[in-house]
Amino acid sequence: MPISDTARLLLELESTAEENLNRHLGVAKEWMPHEYVPWSRGRDFADLGGEAWDPEQSEVSPIARTALEVNLLTEDNLPSYHREIERAFGRDGAWGTWVHRWTAEEGRHGICIRDYLLVTRAVDPVELERARMATMQAGYDSEDKPLLHVFAYVSFQELATRLSHRNTGRYTQDPIAEKLLARVAMDENLHMIFYRNLVTAALEVTPDAMVRAIADEVIDFQMPGSIIPGFVRKAAQIAKAGIYDLSIHHDEVIWPLLRHWRVFELEGLGEEGERAREELHEFLTKLEKQATRFVERRAQALARQPG
Repeated sequence: MPISDTARLLLELESTAEENLNRHLGVAKEWMPHEYVPWSRGRDFADLGGEAWDPEQSEVSPIARTALEVNLLTEDNLPSYHREIERAFGRDGAWGTWVHRWTAEEGRHGICIRDYLLVTRAVDPVELERARMATMQAGYDSEDKPLLHVFAYVSFQELATRLSHRNTGRYTQDPIAEKLLARVAMDENLHMIFYRNLVTAALEVTPDAMVRAIADEVIDFQMPGSIIPGFVRKAAQIAKAGIYDLSIHHDEVIWPLLRHWRVFELEGLGEEGERAREELHEFLTKLEKQATRFVERRAQALARQPG
């Protein structure tokens, strides 16, 4: 999309961004990471030269630790995400205010999850730091997504992240972790609503281009944490545990947003919009079959396990 068209869209949607920013600021409540972190959990952390980390010190399962690490390392790449959304939205008016507010809230997520993992000795701190360095040095690159594609992607991504945090918290079977990640998920939901409403407004301004962007982002969707070392293996483990899998992505991320935007009920689309909608329908049909097959195979594997 030419720069002039992007600038025009930003101008036309400025009032929507400002309205949603004010709504967000009215709903979002201040919270402190340390309120959710058990600073001792019965262990002595005062002696910095004390006992070395050992897996037996963790009170959560290996899969829960993997999910927590993936969530944290995803949050750690915040400098890259900030660069990307500032490039797309700019620093002027409500857009710039939102970019910095969003960044500050997302930064809090990494702080509190890392605090939880370290003070409860849930992970090897040395390996965690090495993974953080590798992830941040890889960075995140959206390849200069056009503005409407950014709107669509972040809507899906924020909802996906919300579910990943919420489900991880439940899976840990630790009330403290569950409470902490439920609070993080609440932030992610508010972020999703902000972006979701921008897509709604863009569908009124330029419906064909917005439907095209939605279809492209659904079809090519990748979580921002895909550059984490060992991500494919870890994502497979997380999916097998039912924390986040294709079925969740299809049923609880993609379709709720498509229904909210009434993508398949929109009238008056031109050739581009109709073609995009057809491609989206074909993809969702295939994805549903893949998700169903995965869930069935997982159930069969669980049934074969002894006890």
